[in-house]
Amino acid sequence: MGVNMQNFEKVESIRKNISSVIVGKDEIIGLILTSVLAGGHILLEDVPGTGKTVLAKSLAGSIDGEFSRVQFTPDLLPSDVTGINFYNQKAGEFTLRKGPVFGNIILADEINRATPRTQASLLECMEEHQVTIDGVTYRLTEPFVVIATQNPVETAGTFPLPEAQLDRFLMKLSMGLPDKEEEIKIMERFMGDVPGGSSAKQVSAVCTAEDIVDMQREAAKVYVHKAVLEYIASIVQATRKNSEIKLGISPRGTLALLRAVKAHAYINGREYAVPEDVKALAVPVLAHRLVLMSSFAGDEGKKKLINDILSSTEIATEDWSR
Repeated sequence: MGVNMQNFEKVESIRKNISSVIVGKDEIIGLILTSVLAGGHILLEDVPGTGKTVLAKSLAGSIDGEFSRVQFTPDLLPSDVTGINFYNQKAGEFTLRKGPVFGNIILADEINRATPRTQASLLECMEEHQVTIDGVTYRLTEPFVVIATQNPVETAGTFPLPEAQLDRFLMKLSMGLPDKEEEIKIMERFMGDVPGGSSAKQVSAVCTAEDIVDMQREAAKVYVHKAVLEYIASIVQATRKNSEIKLGISPRGTLALLRAVKAHAYINGREYAVPEDVKALAVPVLAHRLVLMSSFAGDEGKKKLINDILSSTEIATEDWSR
């Protein structure tokens, strides 16, 4: 195949663009780019004020994509997300008012505040890349990436995403709080900002939405050696046999990890996957899909189990290129 160097340079430019706004989160930025090129959606669980909105905006700005933000609330209706047909008196006919899902990068802010019915309206779009309004199906523009956020602290008045819906997200990530040095850099960087302004506005497009679709196609062609496929299968099988896990990884989760592994190899300039790609992605792609026997273990317990499985799963040493 050969990695298209022009496209690889564009990936690096997007990375630099987002890094110019988000301080010290290179690993998270790499995972988000992996998710975008794998055609997957991201769930960011973090306390407010860690830069989730700025990250989504700077990603959309970098790819000259259409950005839309939906603030999820208990009274939000499915039609507020997808769109609605209204009677246009001037034209004397029904006209479609498109909802925020008709964009490239959709920020679904505090998704767990909306009712399950409204959450479900977004999930059809995520799975099928299409939306049905009054019996008519509309294709969504590509690339179509949902970055959903939820606040782990305030749980009053929220509707947690059920397991089947969590499974629709390729990765679950947490930005985390900055350390002291990063905090100082953030203050220095934002010193000259006008109150109410956003640094994300300064991000200029380095590629088009069509370029991203091209890269997604190229990433899908990355070669995966049979030994790497066996490694992924061993990890997945281990989650299904573990006594602490009530529900292991489904085949959808297996394919999600495979897609992510290919995209991760691609953004690192390789045309073949290596076991390190699997190790880097196993926790963000698999942990949130597990259902544990104990409900007290939480996210940290799930991550630990995946890490334990990784450390006990062996892989043969091979030449991974074709």
